[in-house]
Amino acid sequence: MNGLTAVRSLTTLPVVTLDGDAVAHVKDTVFDTVAGRIASFTLTGRTLMSGPLPQDLPWPAVHCLGRHAVMVRDEGALCDLPRSAARRDALRGRLLGADVLTDEGDMVGTVLDVLVEGGTSGRLVAFRLAAHRELVHGSRHRRHQVYMPRGEALSVSGRTLVIPAHATTYVTDGLPSFVARAGAHHGPERGMHR
Repeated sequence: MNGLTAVRSLTTLPVVTLDGDAVAHVKDTVFDTVAGRIASFTLTGRTLMSGPLPQDLPWPAVHCLGRHAVMVRDEGALCDLPRSAARRDALRGRLLGADVLTDEGDMVGTVLDVLVEGGTSGRLVAFRLAAHRELVHGSRHRRHQVYMPRGEALSVSGRTLVIPAHATTYVTDGLPSFVARAGAHHGPERGMHR
C-alpha cells in the first residue's frame, strides 16, 4: 500500500511539473464516490494569494501524488473548465462535513477528513470521523480521532455517508491503530474488527 494522505493536507499543495515548475496549487479535492477514488483537483494560481483558476487537474493526468506535491508531466495536464462546472463538481464530490448514518437511521458522526492512498492510486481508503458520544465514549479529542474504512460505506454523496449498522464495530481509535489493523489484514477494507 502506498502512503496514506489526509485530504485536508492536500489543500494548498503545489502542482509541480517533472521539470520542477510549480504551475498551480490544489484548492479542493473532488471525489468519484462510486469508484472510490480522487476524480480531480480544483486549482488556484501559482501563488497562494491567487484566486481560483478556470482549470482543473483530472486524476488521470496526475503523474504521482506525494506528501509535498502533486506531480504532473507538464502544464498541459491542467484542463480548461468553466467556473460553474468546477464549482458544481467540487460541491458534488465534497465529502468533508458529510453526515454519517447507519442503514437503520442512527447518526454516527460527521466526516472530518478523508484518507487517500498516495502515489498513482488516489484510492479513497478511510474516513476520519467526529463520532457521536454513543459510538465512542470519552473526550471530544478522542471522538475526533475515529477512523472507519471506506469499504464499509453503502453509499456516499456530498451530504451523507450511509454505512451498515454493524460497521460501527469496524472503527478504530487513532490513525496508528487504523494503519496497524489495515496492515495486519492486508488491506483496510477487510477484517477491520475491533
